[in-house]
Amino acid sequence: MTNTLYLNDLPDTLDLGPVIAIDCETMGLHPHRDRLCLVQLSSGDGNAHLVQIMKGQTEAPNLCRLLADPQVLKLFHFGRFDIAAMLNAFGVLTAPVYCTKIASRLIRTYTDRHGLAKLLQELLSVDISKQQQSSDWGAPKLTKAQIDYAASDVLHLHKLRDALNVMLLREGRMEMAQACYDFLPMRAKLDLDGWPDTDIFAHA
Repeated sequence: MTNTLYLNDLPDTLDLGPVIAIDCETMGLHPHRDRLCLVQLSSGDGNAHLVQIMKGQTEAPNLCRLLADPQVLKLFHFGRFDIAAMLNAFGVLTAPVYCTKIASRLIRTYTDRHGLAKLLQELLSVDISKQQQSSDWGAPKLTKAQIDYAASDVLHLHKLRDALNVMLLREGRMEMAQACYDFLPMRAKLDLDGWPDTDIFAHA
C-alpha cells in the first residue's frame, strides 16, 4: 500500500479508472467558514492519492475534471458534506456519485450506527482508527499519522460498496438508493445555498 501526497492538484498523467473513492478533510464542519484542506482518492487498488489544498486556493483543474466527469463514478461516505466542501472551494459539482452512508441507512435499518468505522468492522471485518479525525488539517506539513488516517477513509470504499449492494439487491432497494445518489449533488448545493436544515418536501 502506498500513500502519495501531491500539492494543489493531481498530476496530469494519473488515471484512477472508472470508479474512484473520494473523501475530504476540512478545518471544520461549515463549508463557508472552514476551508478545504485535503482531498484523498483511491481506485480501490490499495493505494491512496492525496491532494493538499492550500489556503486561498480556488483551482485544481485535474481534480475538478475528474469530479465532473460523467464517465467516472465517485464513491463517498457521507458525500453530502464532501460534495459541498469541494463545490464551495472550486465551484464544481461532483457527479455521478455513490454514498455508502445513504446505502447503509437504507438497508441497515436494524441499527442507528452508520459511521464508516462501524460499517467496515461489521461488513468487511476491517478496523480503522479515527484518532486523527479532529487534528489540524490546515497545517503546512501533514504528519504520517494524518496521511495514514486520511488514506484509510478511501481504501475500503469499493469493497464496502459491493457488500452494501448485495444487501440492497436482496431487499429490493437498489432503485431507491440510486435515486438518492442522483439527488445527492443537488442536496449538497442546497446546503451551500441556504437550506441545510430545511425539509423542502415538507407540507408545513
